[in-house]
Amino acid sequence: MKLKDVQIKAIKPLPQAKKYFDGGGLFLLVTPNGGKWWRFKYRFHGKERLLSLGVYPGVSLKDAREKKDELKKLLDRGVDPGEHRKVEAETEKSHIENSFEKIAIEWLAKESSSICAGHLKVVKGRLEKYVFPCVGNRQPAEILPKDLLSISNRIIERGAVETAHRVLGACGQIFRFAVITGRAERDPTRDLRGALPQVKRTHFPALTDPANVSNLLKDLYGYEGSEITRAALKLAPLFFVRPGELRSAKWSDIDLCKAQWSYMVTKTDTPHIAPLSRQAIEILKDLQLLTGNGQYVFPSARTNTRPMSDNTINAAMRRLGIEKDVMTGHGFRAMARTMLEEVLKFPAHLIEHQLANTVKDPLGRAYNRTTHIEERARMMQAWADYLDELRNDNK
Repeated sequence: MKLKDVQIKAIKPLPQAKKYFDGGGLFLLVTPNGGKWWRFKYRFHGKERLLSLGVYPGVSLKDAREKKDELKKLLDRGVDPGEHRKVEAETEKSHIENSFEKIAIEWLAKESSSICAGHLKVVKGRLEKYVFPCVGNRQPAEILPKDLLSISNRIIERGAVETAHRVLGACGQIFRFAVITGRAERDPTRDLRGALPQVKRTHFPALTDPANVSNLLKDLYGYEGSEITRAALKLAPLFFVRPGELRSAKWSDIDLCKAQWSYMVTKTDTPHIAPLSRQAIEILKDLQLLTGNGQYVFPSARTNTRPMSDNTINAAMRRLGIEKDVMTGHGFRAMARTMLEEVLKFPAHLIEHQLANTVKDPLGRAYNRTTHIEERARMMQAWADYLDELRNDNK
């Protein structure tokens, strides 16, 4: 006799598990704890076998019957439903393990040994935001150039052309990794060469004319806000490091006796040493009275467990009336690079190394963090003295 929904709902558990048959091999197994499990009993090559079809009421009576009918169709074709289910499970597992997202995560793990953690985090964030929601669960072979172009165009519509190029570039590296590991035949991003609009290159604003730099330094030294921010404004042109490196400077990395600051370069995640001029040491000593008991040289205004905001220096310059198209925190690097070479006549390769860029010496040897430390110390002192001359010039 066929089962009915009303009957199933009314079934109470017994001390022993009990089967309620619906016909065609389908039955409901009710366990002592009240669980109601659908089962399908069948024979294949003379052997009795059993398959689970889910739990009631998640799988309704109608759903269970439809599943049973599908399995009987397999039997009619001479296919063992149990083996068929195993093959489907393996296929699905393989599909998940070889999805674009899974391969991308493997590629990120491989690249972690050669790419700095900060950059790797940015790449992963872009993939999670733009790529994975669209094609993350697909196999590489299922992703077409038009899919990648659609993703790129959506990014471009947000006004982020450079980001679109970078996302497409990362996808290309992932596809090539998939080819190398035998999970893809080709890289479809190659078909999109020239399809994206060119990136309009812009440079960080920077002052390089001595008269303008003189006025800038006077403005910076005239800042009347927080003493910590004022010290950061004074040190920014002296150090000309990347803004993130300045704001996250730690007292444990600064040796005032040796006149050196050791830190990790954010762009390459490599160690670097910056010699400290006498002027820089004087500013740091005064600042040490305020923040020396904490971890960061420039702690946040809200808590000393975090460094100051990445916008603090730029915001302070805006309050001083220095517009963003005139100078930014990053612009001190361009200012120093230009004036050290053109005005103070220091060799370009020495300047580039002080900037912590990837450079080689005139003989083609790669620098390490201690290379030419004495020459760079003299250069940094000459730079500080020159800035003092400009700032004290009353013309």
